[in-house]
Amino acid sequence: MKFLMYTYVQEAFESIMAGSTYGTFLSVTTWGESHGKGIGVVLDGCPAGLPLTEQDIQIYLNRRKPGQSRFTTPRKEGDLVEILSGVFEGKTTGTPISLMVRNTSQRSKDYSEIASYYRPGHADYTYDAKYGFRDYTGGGRSSGRETIGRVAAGAVAAKLLSELGITVTAYTKSIGPIQIVPERFDLTQMEQNAVNMPDAVAARLAEAHLDACKERQDSCGGVVECIIKGLPAGVGEPCFDKLSACLAKAVCSIGAVKGFEIGDGFEAAKAYGSDNNDAFCRTEDGTIGKCSNHAGGVLGGISDGSDLLFRAAFKPTPSISREQHTVSRSKEEITVSVRGRHDPIIVPRAVVVVECMAALTVLDLLLQSMTSRLDRIKYFFAPEKNS
Repeated sequence: MKFLMYTYVQEAFESIMAGSTYGTFLSVTTWGESHGKGIGVVLDGCPAGLPLTEQDIQIYLNRRKPGQSRFTTPRKEGDLVEILSGVFEGKTTGTPISLMVRNTSQRSKDYSEIASYYRPGHADYTYDAKYGFRDYTGGGRSSGRETIGRVAAGAVAAKLLSELGITVTAYTKSIGPIQIVPERFDLTQMEQNAVNMPDAVAARLAEAHLDACKERQDSCGGVVECIIKGLPAGVGEPCFDKLSACLAKAVCSIGAVKGFEIGDGFEAAKAYGSDNNDAFCRTEDGTIGKCSNHAGGVLGGISDGSDLLFRAAFKPTPSISREQHTVSRSKEEITVSVRGRHDPIIVPRAVVVVECMAALTVLDLLLQSMTSRLDRIKYFFAPEKNS
């Protein structure tokens, strides 16, 4: 009886401590706090032989680092990545890849005041309720800097996917009421504006909207859209590990995400089946395809070979300098104005985070799919019997 009780408690504690790890065949464990010595990630399950350098990862980290426009926090961080393990002579070894980015611009004194109260829209209260105390300097694990580990690992996953001809591309679809127009869609425009919008006109309107928000000492939310091209049919598991379900979990695990939809999403609830169903057809190269893509590239939780399209809704940045009502830890009602260095909008920097979480999810499910058919296992392990 004591043994059974010990086993139960041990398993319970193991499940409690597993909250910083994501993935099955390809697992990602992030670590570190916003104002600690550094942020990092351990990526386990990456196959050996993938050419990989710190610059491959740095390209992605540069897309999310702060201080690059008037719409991001002025915190100055180089966010330079260091490969600590798992790479030898420029190639992955098949062992865990450990990556680290050192924090160099902490200003913890900016946050000393908030130790005594709960910021509206933040995780201060829930962390206190769960752990009994919290790291109030910059939000600790709930800080946006936690996403550095996700992006670093996602950069590795994206490079491996490119070896398979699969690309993952995310962009800002909308900011507040401003939305991109399909007729003006141009991915090259993302590099030309501060909001990562593939629409030059919408970007200008969005920047004006954000300037107005800043004038009011307020913030703004928006939507990130992501498209995955080249994904073959047959990726994803039938029940709990559906491709759509895994993507939803991965994306909704990003701080500030409040909504997820795939394909037509919530618009499908208004449609008729005759309109929503994607008719199958024969493509020019003789394969099976679809005449439309209302499903967003997923049927029954499994990829159907079409472009995979999903969206994530981000709430406005909760840290604003406008006065807000809250309570202190001693339950006294007070009014606060949040100080420190904060983004007036999360969306532009979150684009690459969504992209990387999608890459990690797709690659993990691709690796799982390798064992779903006997003929493929025999082809790999007994090629002489197939010749």
